[in-house]
Amino acid sequence: MVALMQRRLFCTKISQSYHQLRLQWSVKQVTKSNFNDSLQEFKSHLSSSDFVAVSLQSTGSFSASWHRVSSFDTQETAYLKARRAADRFQLLQFAVCPFIISGSEVTAHPYNFHLFPRDELNIGMPSYSFSCQTSYLTAMAREGFDFNACIYDGISYLSRAQELVAKVRMGNPIAINNVMKPSSQATVADAVFVERVRSRVKHWKKACTDSSSRKTDEVLVKSLRKLVLGGEQYGSRPCMTIDVCSERQVQLVLEMLGEFSDDLVALKIPTKGGGTQAVRVVLTSSKEDRNLFERELQKVEEEQNKKIRGFREVIDLISASQKPVVSHNTLNDFSVIHSKFIAPLPYNMDEFLCSLQSVFPHIFDVNHLMKEIGPLENVTNIHAAVSYLKNRFFAPIDMEISHRASLDQGKMHGKNVVRICHLFAKLCSVLKFIPGAIQSSNENVTSILHGYANVFKSCCGSSQESVDGGIRIWTKSPRKVGCENLVFLWGFRDSLSARMLKSLLQGSHDLFSEGFDVCLVDNSCAIVVFLRPNLSQSFLDVMSSEGITGPLRELVSEGLRAAGYETYKRACSLGLWETDLACSLDKASATPDCFSQSGSETKPSEIYWCNDLMINLEDLCEEDGKEEAKTFRSKVQFWREEVVQSHSFLLFD
Repeated sequence: MVALMQRRLFCTKISQSYHQLRLQWSVKQVTKSNFNDSLQEFKSHLSSSDFVAVSLQSTGSFSASWHRVSSFDTQETAYLKARRAADRFQLLQFAVCPFIISGSEVTAHPYNFHLFPRDELNIGMPSYSFSCQTSYLTAMAREGFDFNACIYDGISYLSRAQELVAKVRMGNPIAINNVMKPSSQATVADAVFVERVRSRVKHWKKACTDSSSRKTDEVLVKSLRKLVLGGEQYGSRPCMTIDVCSERQVQLVLEMLGEFSDDLVALKIPTKGGGTQAVRVVLTSSKEDRNLFERELQKVEEEQNKKIRGFREVIDLISASQKPVVSHNTLNDFSVIHSKFIAPLPYNMDEFLCSLQSVFPHIFDVNHLMKEIGPLENVTNIHAAVSYLKNRFFAPIDMEISHRASLDQGKMHGKNVVRICHLFAKLCSVLKFIPGAIQSSNENVTSILHGYANVFKSCCGSSQESVDGGIRIWTKSPRKVGCENLVFLWGFRDSLSARMLKSLLQGSHDLFSEGFDVCLVDNSCAIVVFLRPNLSQSFLDVMSSEGITGPLRELVSEGLRAAGYETYKRACSLGLWETDLACSLDKASATPDCFSQSGSETKPSEIYWCNDLMINLEDLCEEDGKEEAKTFRSKVQFWREEVVQSHSFLLFD
């Protein structure tokens, strides 16, 4: 009864109107109970597809407003933000859709996998805790997400790196196929060791194969022989264990076993630290029995690997197929994919891209393809993007979905992956991009594809994710601005708006007589963009000097502080993710710049600046459809509501 009540606490009430949504885009829901059957079906659909679309649903993406990827972020700072979010928040739904584009027709096979990091092998992986963003969980609940199914029947997984560690910790025997001769010459100790092991193996094998002694020996004699020779049973076959102290001794044992007949099979027994503690030798009765034993070992290993990998089997299948992968926000999505299913994320963007492209060679971002069309009106999500293309271009697309779900199957979960397929097909039609050409070996086609694939840009409207998986296309042409022309300001009065702060700065110093712009990052910090080169450094010099005069001195006396873009980059690199950006900049300013002292080359950085690109306070509200704020008080109110929702908490096992 108690267990039933606990399960009901996680139940989600689904309104009747939710069931009336259209059925033609139904998505197959996959949990632990139907994973194996669905995996075989997915393999078949994947092999016959041209592309694979993916869409992720996590427990959050940022803990404070400035933690989200913004227009003033370079690729490196955007990656650091995406890296932090991928490490902190948990993936609960992974929608995958193999699809084929044939002219104006799209055949899609959408699956939505429900995930939960469960330590099924009792080895402390994949996760004991993760963070949640309440607004994300609220949005999932409104869509009818079943948290019971996720927690109790979600599919677990291990990354490739975690799988290697898990196999070592489990200590299961590993078949040894390759025998390498020791690199150095044998020593006296090696000779003594090999001779002792050779004698043991010889007497053990003779005792096992001598049928006359096996019939006449009494139980006591058999027990003594087993104790002296180390004889054991591996299933129905006799075996013995040879203790080793080093990898060199392992090679010596394997080389010595080659002197005997082919009926001996060597297995390595790993230690929990990753080394080898023993070599187990199994005696087979014939060549056929040896082949049968090796097939049994391979089958056991495959079953164990499937249990260890869990959902990662899907990721490995996509990677092995080398199919192009389509996403709506490549940086955020593939940071999560790399962190959860491949290995811990590298510390810089270049290493991340190198590692990622070795697994997924072709990745397309529909957000980037939308920008190829040119300046667009305000398009805030995938549905609006499709509507925009439909109203301005003749590119009809007929969607055929293989799955037909009933009303009670939670068909609407993972629907964004179908929308991505639809949008990608329309973009291919509008841009005259031939989907089948991705398989071509033509050099001209390949060079064209490289212009669309593997673009991980965060600037100029790097799409800021929303709970419903929307994308954002900025309305005005942005201006390219060097990061050296940006100055972060903090320490001003809380009641100041961007317009009021700009007015105060205009009359505070002659530097502000030239063109500049101001916008708030959060309520504690603002960015000043100088449109003429070198003015930013002049302003920083004035701020650090003791001869400040006029209204600027009054602002400084009230606590106004300033720092260049390098301080912001340092805050991100050091992981100073405070709730207020001002606190992070304070700590970064007090920290020595060890990065510049390391002697490593730094690439010049640029961003695309536009008034509409900046995060205004009303933009921090995630829910679509809210009216734009008319006054500064309305903006502050909306921002405060978002901050309350965005504070994350830790969910422990």
